[in-house]
Amino acid sequence: MSRRGDWFSGVTVAVVTPMNADGSLNEAMLRDLVDFHVDAGTDCIAPVGTTGESPTLSHDEHERVIRVVCDQAAGRIRVMAGTGSNSTAEAVRLTRAAKDAGVDGSLQVAPYYNKPTQDGFFEHYRTIAEAVDLPLVVYNIPGRTAKNIEAETICRIADACPRVVAVKESTGNMDQASQILSGSDLTLLSGDDSLTLPLLALGASGVVSVAANVVPVDVKEMVSCWNRGDVSKAQEWHQRLFPLCRDMLGLSTNPIPVKAAMKLTGRDCGGVRLPLYQLSEDQNELLRNTLTEYGLQLG
Repeated sequence: MSRRGDWFSGVTVAVVTPMNADGSLNEAMLRDLVDFHVDAGTDCIAPVGTTGESPTLSHDEHERVIRVVCDQAAGRIRVMAGTGSNSTAEAVRLTRAAKDAGVDGSLQVAPYYNKPTQDGFFEHYRTIAEAVDLPLVVYNIPGRTAKNIEAETICRIADACPRVVAVKESTGNMDQASQILSGSDLTLLSGDDSLTLPLLALGASGVVSVAANVVPVDVKEMVSCWNRGDVSKAQEWHQRLFPLCRDMLGLSTNPIPVKAAMKLTGRDCGGVRLPLYQLSEDQNELLRNTLTEYGLQLG
């Protein structure tokens, strides 16, 4: 079955937002990260999502990160910018700004905290899709937003909104993923590194990865093995990557562990902004052990 957002297939990296010691944006490192992923063969990068600490960026910083990423990407890699909000009007404004900056698509997180009804979710996405001529990716992560966009609603959005092309599936519910795949022509992307291979087996087309901030080549190889029919090799990669994914996403709130891992492996992007806080000494030691056991060289 042909899927309407196939150009977002493969590996999209949910990139961190680098910070200076004083907490300001580190634009030089952000440009370096774009180049790093171009060189690694990453298919797409997603700035200012959850991993990019969008909740603690000012509106000006949010737009600045997108502009820097698009400028540095210069057409060498696709850009799927996070422009969602729990205010529909603000999501429209951010999405328009991202389009002006030159993004290839927009990652639209489900409105958080205010817990819309299913009709509210539908009208939210329809309003954005009608306001901005840009491919939209629905990001459904009820563990963060407090409410699930039900599969029936996502399929309804797909029917009504041709500009909605994909869904980043972060519910952990295989039945929900299967219902979306069978009930729509949306491209489905894993939003959980540990579930990428199971979702590929259901019919997903790729992943929006956190782990690929550290090991982009390895994550892409797992997806590539699956796509060329080498199931056993894809399973080997999944089993190798699993402890790394578990600890980078399970030790503490994302992106605290992944930023710590990047620092340990020589790509220091600074700390996280409050209310996020650094790992404890015990957590940091566990992460060091995980990275060493994976075979990564620590600085």
